[in-house]
Amino acid sequence: MENSDIEQFAALPAEVCRHAFVRRVPGIDVSYDKAEALARLDAVHRDVRDSLGLGARAFVTATQVHGNSVATVSAATDQCFPDCDGLITNNPEVCLGIYVADCCAIYLVDPIRRAVGLVHSGKKGTELGIASRAIAQMQKEFGTSSNDLIVQLSPCIRPPHYEIDFAAEIMRQCRAAGVDQVHDGGICTACDLDHYYSYRAEKGRTGRMLALLAIR
Repeated sequence: MENSDIEQFAALPAEVCRHAFVRRVPGIDVSYDKAEALARLDAVHRDVRDSLGLGARAFVTATQVHGNSVATVSAATDQCFPDCDGLITNNPEVCLGIYVADCCAIYLVDPIRRAVGLVHSGKKGTELGIASRAIAQMQKEFGTSSNDLIVQLSPCIRPPHYEIDFAAEIMRQCRAAGVDQVHDGGICTACDLDHYYSYRAEKGRTGRMLALLAIR
């Protein structure tokens, strides 16, 4: 795995969390359905977790049904939460993972309470307010204050390649929830198929980027 295949965000404090956004992996044919594409990418994704020092941690994902359910992860056990699009935890033995290919992966980091969240939000999830729900759930479960929370949006599809700008709506929802530190690089996945997978541009036969987030 080359460093150029991994994206990291300066806004997320390295002293609090470990994170990565695994981009398109050169040389792997992923022109299949999601299950086969993920199977072909699995070894690379495992290598990335190892390179971040997260290989021994429980790897927790979600089935991602384009809803607004957020799971609180307590146990350090490998698992995939059903009917769920968001994950939050304050367990330092857990690594969260969300797969995207045009939708946005939202990183949430509370450096004071040392809690993190990772959310899958596309058109439907954004309409259902999953970002706001995740923030509220971190407040309830961990005592997170919106003033302390740092939010980072991953690359995702944007106009003119998509009919709505759901990234802008995610940012609006986060700010309405009281978060001042909201960051977005503005990168469109469908504009750069050399570095990103795009479900729309590649008509569904493509791979998935992997967002990873864990407490240091």
